[in-house]
Amino acid sequence: MMEPGTLSPGPDGVLRISVEAERYRIDAGDIRNLLFYGRVVPITQAAADGLVIEGHAAMNASGKAVMLHTRAGSFIIPLISFQRVARGEAVSAPLFPLVPGVTG
Repeated sequence: MMEPGTLSPGPDGVLRISVEAERYRIDAGDIRNLLFYGRVVPITQAAADGLVIEGHAAMNASGKAVMLHTRAGSFIIPLISFQRVARGEAVSAPLFPLVPGVTG
């Protein structure tokens, strides 16, 4: 069974995504593109040769949640929780595993 993950703020407006032993990030500029323009943005991971794209984040069809797709699995977080973490109002928020085949 897939373990839930956590979304938390990082330095310089970065959002950190922790799932099991995997650590990912969404850069500050990409957060703005996701929230204000509804664009699909990359989820990256630090590697020996720099940052590597390991997935993507997108708004769901209703616009009320953010879906995160990574090598560790697919997760969803309510938009309000994502926004509170991005603004620094919350220290962290849980990610909920997406059921395979349901992309909402």
